[in-house]
Order: sequence, then structure tokens, then C-alpha cells
Amino acid sequence: MNRRALKRVYSQLPIWIVEDHNDVVRHIYRAIGSRHLPMKNIKMVHLDSHPDLLIAVNMPADTVFDKETFLSELSIENWIMPMVYAGHISHVAWLHPYWAQQIKEGEHSMFVGRDSSTTTIRVTSTDDYFLSDALYVPHGQLENPKPLHLSVIRVDPVPDPPCNHDDATGKTSAKQLKTEVNGANEASNIDDKNICNSSNPLGGSVVPENKADTPEQSCEPIDGSTDKVVKSLLSVIGQSDSYILDIDLDFFSCKNPFKELYTQEEYVLLQELFGFRKCDEDRNEEELRDCVDRRTHQLEDLEAAFADLLEDDGRETVERWAANPGMGPLVQLVSSLKNRTASPDYEMVHQAGLTCDFSELPHHVSSEGEIQQLLLAVERFLKALPRPTIVTMSRSSLDEYCPVDQVDSIQSRMLDILEKLYGSLAVCKDYESEAAGSSSQTT
Repeated sequence: MNRRALKRVYSQLPIWIVEDHNDVVRHIYRAIGSRHLPMKNIKMVHLDSHPDLLIAVNMPADTVFDKETFLSELSIENWIMPMVYAGHISHVAWLHPYWAQQIKEGEHSMFVGRDSSTTTIRVTSTDDYFLSDALYVPHGQLENPKPLHLSVIRVDPVPDPPCNHDDATGKTSAKQLKTEVNGANEASNIDDKNICNSSNPLGGSVVPENKADTPEQSCEPIDGSTDKVVKSLLSVIGQSDSYILDIDLDFFSCKNPFKELYTQEEYVLLQELFGFRKCDEDRNEEELRDCVDRRTHQLEDLEAAFADLLEDDGRETVERWAANPGMGPLVQLVSSLKNRTASPDYEMVHQAGLTCDFSELPHHVSSEGEIQQLLLAVERFLKALPRPTIVTMSRSSLDEYCPVDQVDSIQSRMLDILEKLYGSLAVCKDYESEAAGSSSQTT
């Protein structure tokens, strides 16, 4: 007799909605504890304008085994990798809109483990996203390494009107694709149109006036199309797999809030101070180590400089730090900040600088039409996937990554799509209880 605990199934699909994205971890852990999610090898489909795959630089790796301390250490950009190291998550599919390009498109395999020299969590990926935060170490330096497969998949808005040329009716292409990928798996009742998108990500496909004069178009799935997204996801998510569907509402419309805090001149100065000098493409192990060491020292010096400025931003302090290699722009930056406010928030300035590494934070406030086209794209590829085990959703509006005037509408429409696809939902708006708690504490 098989005595293993059977996987439990929710009668209604739970939707946990939080404000700060790292707050979803508590709900994921509850689902693991209740055996709705397995303890190991969980897959996550992560819709977001940001990868959220960074690691708290100084957090001891063993913190992941002390739940409450671990939860208190997380922030919005670094909540996924610790769960990988803890052994819970083994595959992340980061689905991003076309304006977010922080990690190279495609499939990435890496290990996440405990750095034997620092006892912190580190990763073996050499992508610039990780190198720019000095998170890379060679595999031999990792203890308790856990494998992670990362799929980076672009999602384009569905063109309006769609371009249909799969068959006479323009239907069932997603169903056919599902059958192709899963072989004998029974395809669900999908009635979808093939999206053979043009190079215009906004869906401005040009339909020739005289189709007879146009060579037959190929319907091979292309990057960003619904077909390509479905094909990529179904190659890793089986019909019986448990997985998390995680949605940050800034996937649909996204701001870089720091751009409203600082002038363009100040932002350029931050980029000069914090910019990451990339390694050569054909770098060897020694060059990678040098690259990480150089970046580590640069970030440590900048952290120390801004901590000093919190105590004293007088001319002598500024010029002393500015004399260090690469820190000359500090004089002009501090001068500009003090011209606008008597007491600059140097901690916030430092946080803004940390986002100015090898690329800017995504900034794309979508029109209502584009939001609707992205919602339609999400609905179409979700229709072809198995039902998720749980859905986690982040509003990201208080920090203004998702525009405040758009977030409620996006959330409402996304919930409508989920209800249409999965029936009755168990929606928990965790952010409302958080807001009520904050309000009661201040009255």
C-alpha cells in the first residue's frame, strides 16, 4: 500500500492578493504545509515586469530554515531564490512584457547554493543580471546546491485585429499546439486563434490589401506570440503537475518610481556611479572572479559612502569620497540634491542607484488598449495550460511600480479572466487586512 500523503486539492482555486510581492511567500508556504503543493520541485509561472530573482547579499543561507526570520528578511526583488535554495522551487518561467529585458531570452540552467566562503546564498549563472549584483560563484564553491531551470519568455499584446491563417476558420491552433507538445495528452476545449504577429509588439500587423499577391505566411510560433508562450510552458508543465501561477500587476503597466523622485541629470549621475562594467563574452573563470570582486568592492564603497552622507554631507566628506576611482560624479550629485531639498534622503538615493546597474528599471505606462491586449494574451495562453494549484497576485501600487490609477482596473479584469477560466474562486485580498492593520496602529 502506498503510504505517501496524497496531494490535496482545493475545492475553489485560491487567489492570494498582496501589496508587496514578497508577501506571497507566506501563502506559498501555507499551501506546502497543507500538502496542496509538494515540498519539493514546485514549478512557478511568474508574470512580472521584473524577474525578482536577486538575492539578499548579506543574508546567511541558513536563514531559509527559520521561517519567521526568513520571511522578515525578504523584499520585493529577492523572494524567489531563497525558496529555490530551501528546495521548494525547481523551475521558474518568467513571463515578461516586451519592455522588460533584464535577462536574456531562452532557457537557463543554474545551481543555487550556500557560498562556502561567505555562507550566503549565491548562484552559478553568469548572466549579467546576476553578475551585476556580484551574486555569481563557481559550482565548486557552493554547498548544498539546488538546481534551477529558468525559462525567460516574452509575451506580446495580442494584435487587434488578430491575423488568422491557420485554417479556414482561424480556430483551434492552440488546441493543435497542445496536442503537438503533449502527445497523447487529451487537449482541452480550446477555441483560440493563431497569433502570427508581425514585428510590431503592439499588434499593428499590416494586412495586405490583396492577399493573393502576398506569399503564404509561415505560422511557426514566433517570440512573444501566444503560440510560442504556450509551446514553451507546455514543454515543462504536465497535465498533472502542481504549479504556482504568480502575477504582478505591473506586468500590464509599469513605472520606474525613481524617475519621478530625481531629475534626469541626477539619474544620469547615478548611472555613472553605479554602472556595471560588463565582462567580455568569452570570459574565463579567472575573469569572472575578477569581475565579481571588482563589482563587490564598487558596491561596498558606494554603500559606505552613502551611509557616511547620512551622517554628514558636508563638502569635506563628499570630496573625500569623490576622490575614489569612479566616484567623481558624487560631488555634482550631492550638489544637485541639496539644491532641491535641504536634507536629501541618501538611503533612498542609494536604493535608486542600485537599480542603475547594466540596464534601467522597466518604465512603460500602458494605454488602456494595450492593457486589454495583454490581458487577452494572458487569457489565451492560460486557457491552454493545466489549472494552477494556487494563484498569487501582487498589486505593487504603494511603491508605484504599477500605476495607482490603473491597478484596481487591472486587478478586476484579471480576476474576471481567472473566474472565466477556472470557475468559482476563493479570493483573499490580503492587502486590505494589511491596510486596516496599519490604519488601526496610527489611530
